[in-house]
Amino acid sequence: MSIVIENLTKSYGKQIALYDVSFSVGTGEIVGLIGPNGAGKSTLMKIICSLLLPGSGNVWVNGVSVVNNPSKIKKHLGYLPENNPLYLDLYVREYLSHIAGLYRIPNARQRVLEVVNQTGLEPEIDKKIGRLSKGYRQRVGLAQAIIHDPEILILDEPTTGLDPNQIVEIRNLISDLGKAKTVILSTHIMQEVEAICKRVIILNKGRLVADENTGEVGNLTPEESQTIVVEFSNDIDETILEELQDIRNIKKIKSGTLLIQTSGYKDIRSDLFRFAVDKGLIILSMHLKDKKLEDVFRDLTQ
Repeated sequence: MSIVIENLTKSYGKQIALYDVSFSVGTGEIVGLIGPNGAGKSTLMKIICSLLLPGSGNVWVNGVSVVNNPSKIKKHLGYLPENNPLYLDLYVREYLSHIAGLYRIPNARQRVLEVVNQTGLEPEIDKKIGRLSKGYRQRVGLAQAIIHDPEILILDEPTTGLDPNQIVEIRNLISDLGKAKTVILSTHIMQEVEAICKRVIILNKGRLVADENTGEVGNLTPEESQTIVVEFSNDIDETILEELQDIRNIKKIKSGTLLIQTSGYKDIRSDLFRFAVDKGLIILSMHLKDKKLEDVFRDLTQ
């Protein structure tokens, strides 16, 4: 099921939350939506879910407008909001049964057990939600988002409050769900986007500033320098390398391993190798450090 966003603009009074945003997402895609606080991510997700109306533009879910026919769209959507509002006085099983009833799911009891198993809630199923840890509350929120088996998942910070093991489990679950669903995932964790998203969309001050395949995101901003990781056989005095031209900065990572930043586009690895030979230094390994999503994010949003 596809999502098409056309020239979407939304303001709160004089504050522009989104300005002329356009992109599309297809079935089987997991798209990472990132941006600084206040960039418009949550506003965009709420409009897709028909919780807010756009000021102008439109969102089409499988050809249906969220403006003209929101009720038809909502049954195809699963939404985990950033603040994850829950009924704290209900038991986990009771709450999920209630949500299943709202969606009129046949054989609701069996479906509740399935999503409890999917999200790892078995040990907590008979506890009140108010007594759960933040991580387990997040799992309950994810369980309610998928209980009606929607074709589209909109997930706003889905791994907030989870420990490292739980984060891996939820990431794996999202990856599995994304094989047959359309998933938009908002997060501040860059490694999460790199781990599970095929595409990344970056918003800044309400504007779309990047839309690229995750593996090619390093090409979005020009390289003004190179970063080289060099491992020597022994610890060396890094100041000796200052004799080389085109070096901007040298940082010791650990004994014998240096991070060298150049001052231009020139690849200095051959010069560095010859210099090491002349000085009697032994290089065990040397490679260019790839530009990561975090670097591109800073370049585009600072």
